[in-house]
Amino acid sequence: MKHFNLTVKEGIMKLLIRSFQFSAVIIALTALTITQTKAQENIKLGGGFGVMSPASDFSGSTIEYYNGSNYGLSSGLNIHGKAKIGLSGFNLTGEIDYSSLSNTGNSEPGQGAVDITQKILSLKVGPEFRLSLPASPVIPYIGANLALNSFSGETTFQGVSKVPSATYSVNSATRFGVGFSAGAEVSVGPLLSLDFNISYNLMNVFGKEWNDVNPGINQRIDSYLSLNDERDPRYSAGDDKNFISNARSIHSVLFTASVLFGL
Repeated sequence: MKHFNLTVKEGIMKLLIRSFQFSAVIIALTALTITQTKAQENIKLGGGFGVMSPASDFSGSTIEYYNGSNYGLSSGLNIHGKAKIGLSGFNLTGEIDYSSLSNTGNSEPGQGAVDITQKILSLKVGPEFRLSLPASPVIPYIGANLALNSFSGETTFQGVSKVPSATYSVNSATRFGVGFSAGAEVSVGPLLSLDFNISYNLMNVFGKEWNDVNPGINQRIDSYLSLNDERDPRYSAGDDKNFISNARSIHSVLFTASVLFGL
């Protein structure tokens, strides 16, 4: 039965990934069709840097990470590439982001050392609705997106009471999410603009799961070897090995500054 459940979950994830890919293709083809049948405004390509700040259960301290309530991460750097197709009243945008977050601290007050690193690769597609200001080089906008987020990382435990000291790789995981943004483009030349954006991202809306890396062995370290944003099905109060009692939400706030070149 367990094998059957895993097979069903894998099938659902593959279906969701294919659906996302299919949707992205349809959106792209639709945009290309529109640009052939209507006057195309512009296409812009570029990229830049930013800062990602974890929110909700993605933030917190290393003690909370060790206890299983939060992921215990601090803000980190982001690099990204961005494309915009300008249509009548809105932009169709695509973006690829890479962010690296980390944190260092104790596992318990005054003892044990924990070093956490989390890397996120995100693919986003969605509209931006322009709020044009007459005779102004600044164009504000609001937007939304669908996102495919890939998580990976590693954790180092040193002198921690219930986990062997070592550096452990965290299994990669994929989650689907949504994001909401606001920003402004500032024109600085005929084919050059600066894009300033802030977004709030719900990064694991779909696809949460508990992954038991060593199903035949019940040990505390297993809880840290995967993203494990779903509740541990073997959780019981006071259990030192199965201690993650609730599903965890991965949210972030992302500030970016981009340089865009018109084609």
